[in-house]
Amino acid sequence: MQENKTLNRKIRVLIGKVGLDGHDRGAKVIAAAFEVIYTGLRQTPETIVEAALQEDVDAIGISILSGAHMTVFPKIKYLLEKKGLNDVLLFGGGIIPEQDIVELQKMGIGMLFTPGTPTYETIDYVQKWVLKNRS
Repeated sequence: MQENKTLNRKIRVLIGKVGLDGHDRGAKVIAAAFEVIYTGLRQTPETIVEAALQEDVDAIGISILSGAHMTVFPKIKYLLEKKGLNDVLLFGGGIIPEQDIVELQKMGIGMLFTPGTPTYETIDYVQKWVLKNRS
């Protein structure tokens, strides 16, 4: 697990897979870097947000390969706002076209990482975001 010495605590990240997407390799790679609550496969946006609330996480990472990213991310973002979790980072990774990444980021979704992104880039992004927004 990655210790962030500036925060003097481990960053808590909820990692989830939404829908019927059964590939979780990327989620497991990121899970090795932080104190992670891994919800496993076939979750709903509602279960992801409820788990984030219960576990008091700093960030939610969604791994998605199913093509449902334009539905899943906005739904989770809406539910986070509805629960008052405006200070929780929502980021993700998977097969997401560049034009959709731009559109999702306009909606307030954090960075979206595509296949081949070095793991350290994702870890660095989450650490810097949490330090700036949750310290």
